Amino acid sequence: IDDALRVTPPPTSPYLHGDSPDSTNGDMDLENVTRVRLVQFQKNTDEPMGITLKMNELNHCIVARIMHGGMIHRQGTLHVGDEIREINGISVANQTVEQLQKMLREMRGSITFKIVPSYRSQSGSCDKESPDASRQSPANGHASVTSSILDLPATIQPKGRQVRFIYVRAQFEYDPAKDELIPRKEAGIRFQVGDIIQIISKDDHNWWQGKLENTKNATGVACIAMEKTKQEQQASCTWFGKKKKQYKDKYLAKHNAVFDQLDLVTYEEVVRVPSFKRRTLVLLGAHGVGRRHIKNTLITKHPDRFAYPIPHTTRPPKKDEENGKNYYFVSHDQMMQDISNNDYLEYGSHEDAMYGTRLETIRQIHTQGMISILDVEPQALKILRTADFAPYVVFIAAPTVTPGMTEVLHKYDDSLQRLQKESEMLQGTYAHYFDQTIINNEIDDTIRLLEEAVDLVSTTSQWVPVSWVY
Repeated sequence: IDDALRVTPPPTSPYLHGDSPDSTNGDMDLENVTRVRLVQFQKNTDEPMGITLKMNELNHCIVARIMHGGMIHRQGTLHVGDEIREINGISVANQTVEQLQKMLREMRGSITFKIVPSYRSQSGSCDKESPDASRQSPANGHASVTSSILDLPATIQPKGRQVRFIYVRAQFEYDPAKDELIPRKEAGIRFQVGDIIQIISKDDHNWWQGKLENTKNATGVACIAMEKTKQEQQASCTWFGKKKKQYKDKYLAKHNAVFDQLDLVTYEEVVRVPSFKRRTLVLLGAHGVGRRHIKNTLITKHPDRFAYPIPHTTRPPKKDEENGKNYYFVSHDQMMQDISNNDYLEYGSHEDAMYGTRLETIRQIHTQGMISILDVEPQALKILRTADFAPYVVFIAAPTVTPGMTEVLHKYDDSLQRLQKESEMLQGTYAHYFDQTIINNEIDDTIRLLEEAVDLVSTTSQWVPVSWVY
């Protein structure tokens, strides 16, 4: 089904109820009647909600931070500064943050918050708090990082220890020597895509101070927290902006919808956790670069370790085809209903039949203790980059073109040029999502390097998005 049109459904939309006055809540310190809002959403997995809470001076429960990419951020149901009054009809008054975290962790199904909105703009709702707010206790009440979904130890940091710094992963290249906007070039930090930066100060909204992790005396002004207009100016000076303008052919047009769906962000907040087993191996790359062969080889060599989710299809089964062996056969109406319920990671049509990968088939592989291998389109990362799937993302780059390949290039000029262009475009646009990049010069070497990478990530500490943990 490689030729089928693949489409990733959007995240589930929140169910929002209108504002309603509530003058019987007992908060007599308010001068006027407070308008409250009921916010509803679904929570059917162990994925953390991706929020941190704090108690203000009036002992009200306040949303202190919203983790970029987390459940609440994706659904847009809460904002920084919102006051939480009730959770599923249970008052939060006289409860500790630890008790509230336990309540949220155990809840499933439809969850309703009664909140007093902060009325802050949505653009300011994610990680725009003051420097002190970053030191508030996470939603579990202390700085310990707990997450059963990642199979981590119960406590990663000593209980009660305060989080003093924020760590971010750079999502673009930056060279202060080439930046005309930085106040002092000698104070800037040069960093690459994927570098981990420890934030020291956020006193200046436009220029944060930080240092590169695992380096000495690398403290300076880090251009990683800018207003939108400055983000766009910075992007235009980097490969992120240049690559999008470089190719005006069919290969870029093919992925325009992908570009539109992914956010332009300059950094991703991360946290360091002990070694744990990634649940999903995601192979990205240009069409025809060899991902299918790599996937099939890994499954054949390690059938007890890797598996590929069996796709669903609406086509009728052929003679001797068994349901659930190579395909799950479903009716067209059933598949369309499941698609409307956002049950599919990807779906598309081929020869008048629908094909798709259900999220539940991926989770079934996880429950068997195996790693699910996926060769998907980049936009699927919007759904996959969560603690629920805990993906390890590997980019399979096109082979390196050497002078000795002149004759081969002449024979396969169009296909190799297409492969090179698409590979460069994908790498230039999505490199900040890659955990590993492997150039597929020799297929056997590529598979060996991939096996070594998966082994290494399972036995060493890792930087993961903070939304995977809190």
